[in-house]
Amino acid sequence: MHMRARLILLAVLAAGSAPALADATDFTLVNGTGTGLADVAIRRAGTTDWKTLGAAPPAGARSPVQFKDPDCAFDIRASVGGAGPVTWAGVNLCDVKSVTLKRDASAGPWVDYDE
Repeated sequence: MHMRARLILLAVLAAGSAPALADATDFTLVNGTGTGLADVAIRRAGTTDWKTLGAAPPAGARSPVQFKDPDCAFDIRASVGGAGPVTWAGVNLCDVKSVTLKRDASAGPWVDYDE
C-alpha cells in the first residue's frame, strides 16, 4: 500500500472514531395520536430507568419539553386513550425541534421529526 493511501485510510478511520458532538436538548412534544396522552415518560434506549417527562399534550396539541442529555436515542412511553401504554422506541432527540408521536392500530407507533 502506498504511503498516500495509508494516510487517507488513517484519516478516514480517525474521523469515524471521533465522538459525536450532538446532544439531546429542549424540544417540542406533539401529540399526533388522535387521542389524549397521560403518564408520559422517557428513558435512554436500552435502559430500564423511566423518568416522567412532564408533558402530556391533548390530541393535536404541543408541549415544550426542557431536556438535556449527552445521548441521542430514547424511548418515550405514554398511556394512550383507548390503547393503554404505548412505547415509541429509538426516538432520536439530537438536533430536532419537535417530535410528533403518532400511532395507528394496525401500523403501531412511530414518530415524525421537525429538524
